[in-house]
Amino acid sequence: MPKEFKLPDIGEGVHEGEITKWLVKEGDPIKEEQLFVEVMTDKVTVQLPSPYTGTVLRILAKEGELVRVGSPIIVVGEEGDTLPASPAPPSRQEPAAPQEPTAPEAPRTAPTPPPTGEVLATPAVRRLARELSVDLAAVRGTGPRGRITEDDVHSVGRRSAAMPASQEVVPVPPAPTGRPEERIPIHGIRRRIAEKMHKSTTTAAHFTYVEEVDMTHLVHLRDKLKGRAEKKGVRLTYLPFIVRAVVAALKDHPTLNATLDDERQELVVKRYYHIGIATATDAGLIVPVIHDADRRDLNGLAAEIERLADAARTNRLTPQDISGGTFTITSLGALGGILATPIINWPEVAIVGIHRIEKRPVVHGEQVVVRDMMYLTCSFDHRAIDGHIGAAFVESLKEFLEHPALLFVEA
Repeated sequence: MPKEFKLPDIGEGVHEGEITKWLVKEGDPIKEEQLFVEVMTDKVTVQLPSPYTGTVLRILAKEGELVRVGSPIIVVGEEGDTLPASPAPPSRQEPAAPQEPTAPEAPRTAPTPPPTGEVLATPAVRRLARELSVDLAAVRGTGPRGRITEDDVHSVGRRSAAMPASQEVVPVPPAPTGRPEERIPIHGIRRRIAEKMHKSTTTAAHFTYVEEVDMTHLVHLRDKLKGRAEKKGVRLTYLPFIVRAVVAALKDHPTLNATLDDERQELVVKRYYHIGIATATDAGLIVPVIHDADRRDLNGLAAEIERLADAARTNRLTPQDISGGTFTITSLGALGGILATPIINWPEVAIVGIHRIEKRPVVHGEQVVVRDMMYLTCSFDHRAIDGHIGAAFVESLKEFLEHPALLFVEA
């Protein structure tokens, strides 16, 4: 008998997932525990195992489609099973007797709204609608399955403020250019990144502070310790030192190791140090989290950073691996450029950007000498962090990086 597989509850607080990739197609054999679909939620991307052995009879959701937890996504049957044929449309016959005329059926449009009349919108979108006095029931959602986006709400809010309610707005399609174009769907991790970055830039009041750091002593220390770490099977980069310095600076300035609860208007200061490391993957930027970073030594930090980076690039991160972050570090390593203005990993209140280390002539004492220099760019949410606090944090971080022996004294 055919069996439906319903999207399971992948993690706490997850109500829907996006089908990012099917690993099977209709007609394929499938075995129990075989990975058959890749699903992305707000928290993690996972590949789901099949609970059944048989044949894929029907795939019920397309790639890029948002599916609610508990909704069927695939039908698996045993050998010889077939799906019942869809009922044929009723044949057109002349009525035996005159009938009352009926109103013509309204044309169908796609996608249809949810049959229950439920408005599909995230809590953030609902809050935005309340702030702009927009009735969500009157908004036409442009997202998957009619989901209402923040842009939909802003669009209605702007129209309401700009013109009388009776005036109809007719969208004008862009004029054809006659030039070759490629349209790439924004879905999967890319869509999640877009939503989160938009949320951060429209919620947090960003300001950025830039400082130059002399990394010469840290470069020498890392060169000394790298060989010892390799003998233990650990690849020691600069990042473990930076994580340790960030934790030390956060202990000096605890209000930066925090998140902002917008609903309650509270700054939630964390007494633990879960440091997110922005990691570039083929699918986009992911932020796995080093939990309890203050309790790990350099080699332990290096090993955990490598594990998380590998899991991110191979879609093997768990919900635990990307949850609970209190502060984020973003770095492009050797491609780090001179400086940038990093976007805060909302609802955190600060982020530090690490840039390329390069030799430059600088004034050291009374002489011009060549030193290993690097820029730090730190962004803060000005709603919670004032400029002098942000500057003090950066100066503290700079001190620990320029004098790395302090990291071991503090430990």
